[in-house]
Amino acid sequence: MHKLQFPHGITEEKFLSRYWQHKPLLFKQALPDFHCGLQPDELAGMACEAGIESRMVLEKHGATPWEARFGPFDDETFSRLPESHWTLLVQDVDKHLPQVAGLLEYFRFIPDWRLDDVMVSYAADQGSVGPHIDDYDVFLYQAKGRRRWKIHYQTVSEEDFIPGLDLRILPDFETEEEWLLEPGDMLYLPPNVAHWGIAEGECMTCSVGFRAPTLREMAAAWFESTIERHLPPQRYRDPALKPQASPGEIQPAALMAFKEELADCLNNLKQDNRWFGRFITEHKEHLHVEPREQPLGEEDFLNRFRQAAVIHRHGYTRLAFSRNDGDGQDSLYANGQHYTLPSESGDFLPVVTRYRELHFGYLQEWLTQPVYLSLLCRLYNDGHLEFGND
Repeated sequence: MHKLQFPHGITEEKFLSRYWQHKPLLFKQALPDFHCGLQPDELAGMACEAGIESRMVLEKHGATPWEARFGPFDDETFSRLPESHWTLLVQDVDKHLPQVAGLLEYFRFIPDWRLDDVMVSYAADQGSVGPHIDDYDVFLYQAKGRRRWKIHYQTVSEEDFIPGLDLRILPDFETEEEWLLEPGDMLYLPPNVAHWGIAEGECMTCSVGFRAPTLREMAAAWFESTIERHLPPQRYRDPALKPQASPGEIQPAALMAFKEELADCLNNLKQDNRWFGRFITEHKEHLHVEPREQPLGEEDFLNRFRQAAVIHRHGYTRLAFSRNDGDGQDSLYANGQHYTLPSESGDFLPVVTRYRELHFGYLQEWLTQPVYLSLLCRLYNDGHLEFGND
């Protein structure tokens, strides 16, 4: 198992209780045995591909200060860049490159459903995205070169940013603490701590970001899902009407009837314990997993799994599970879908969700039971699992 190299005297438990979402922490040589392997030219190549989210920030040489440009880019774009003060950022690199996805293994002491992606940035000398805040937790791993991080602890509001820019840039940034990160070092930053990272020479940084939906987003998604699944499609009906002298008046009886009808609908809603799992594993729109055009039957799937010996999780697939959702079943969630198993499923779901490679020999005993074979076959046919030659 991959383990973070915490600073002396700090354990996973102490980090989560003292630093997580509270204050920054510097890790020196944080990830033993991890080597990113990604080169700047490869990152630039990814930024030229459609379907990969990328952007470029030019501090001084754009149409405006801190101009943001969005990919896909082309070779000519890169040939015209200045020698300094620009940054290229590519999202979801872990979804496309297994060696970068390996970085996530060091953070498995935090729930998988909190993880969002690994963004990789390349900065020319003095390149940065300016002094700003993020609304989520992030680990900033220095993969190549050196970057100086400056921290400003004062509270920042939306009114504090410079108006009219592409990015949320702070005009006044008083450095209260700073660190120079060398290759292999890492900085943890909690949400809403103002920071400014400046490259000293060219450098590459891997940013492990965590999902942080707003309460409004969660409430809207819950109501939409619940209404779609449980409210009948009936329309409003009037109470007993009487002739009305003023046709423009909304009378108290009509308003009360509407409130009672709506209250009856809400009271009839079923508690959906699976909603959160579906919501938190939903994929980004451009990271869609396609189901198989020619799905396999369970017996054919079993034979192919036996022959291949190993099956892989699709790079776009997000998995999570929950125990006993109130009806005697456990649930597996994959990109907004859910699958059910009897609540005596034991270690099966922890194994399936933990490992990105599943070996036939390890799962062989489970595969003799139809309920587990059926689930794995469905995951394969839905595109969430794949064999090496697919």
